[in-house]
Amino acid sequence: MEIKKDDYLISDNKALLNYDSIYQFLAKSYWANQRSKETIDLSIKNSICYGLYYQQKQIGFARAVTDHATIYWLADVFIDEEYRGKGIGKWFVEGIIESPELCKLTGILGTMDAHKLYERFGFKSEEDRLMRRRP
Repeated sequence: MEIKKDDYLISDNKALLNYDSIYQFLAKSYWANQRSKETIDLSIKNSICYGLYYQQKQIGFARAVTDHATIYWLADVFIDEEYRGKGIGKWFVEGIIESPELCKLTGILGTMDAHKLYERFGFKSEEDRLMRRRP
């Protein structure tokens, strides 16, 4: 999948991903800062991944874990701080959830600070139903 808008590109081509950029951002995130590079590599290998690029520079990333039939988990979504506030994040999320792989599936995600962004795309908070088991 490729979606273009001006000098921006959303692509699910893993060959375009800049792993160093992904590692650096996730290492600073509140949700993935304990993950090793090996764990991140494995999560990318086993997910549908979306890169967001500006003039061939990776400025965003997201991945979807799915059974391809009923549900997907949207994870590790980020936009480089330099590119925030321009509507690019909204365009990125919309491109992902409307992609042919995901558009007919139920989407779930976890966030501590981006509820308003995801609500505009139909996600609803269901904290009372979310459960977690850590190894």
